[in-house]
Amino acid sequence: MAEDIKSIREMCELFGVTPRTLRFYESKELLFPLRNGTRRSFTRRDCARLKLILRGKRFGFSLEEIRQLLNMYDIGDAQATQIQETYRIAQARLADMERKRVELDEAIDELKGQLVWGQSLLEKRVQETVRTQM
Repeated sequence: MAEDIKSIREMCELFGVTPRTLRFYESKELLFPLRNGTRRSFTRRDCARLKLILRGKRFGFSLEEIRQLLNMYDIGDAQATQIQETYRIAQARLADMERKRVELDEAIDELKGQLVWGQSLLEKRVQETVRTQM
């Protein structure tokens, strides 16, 4: 059982986060480490929750959405509500990400066009300068 308990340092190394991040997630009631004075010990459940928190953040879920989803785990319906709500939020996030990707692709194409125009303008200026110096 002792191997299932991780120190704050082990959690940081395992998940690539800082102690400050872990304390922040604890303050937001996303993690619930065991406390012995100021020492925090993280259980397997905390590890699973942190993995889900980091995944949710990567996908753009708000911390409040993540907290609410994590709290649905213990409702008693075999996580049906949690899965359904996660799916709903994930669909909305995916639609938002795809919309942003289209906007980003358009901006990239426009910037590439501007760079081509700028390059040709620079080449013309250089050619004019060379002609005037001859």
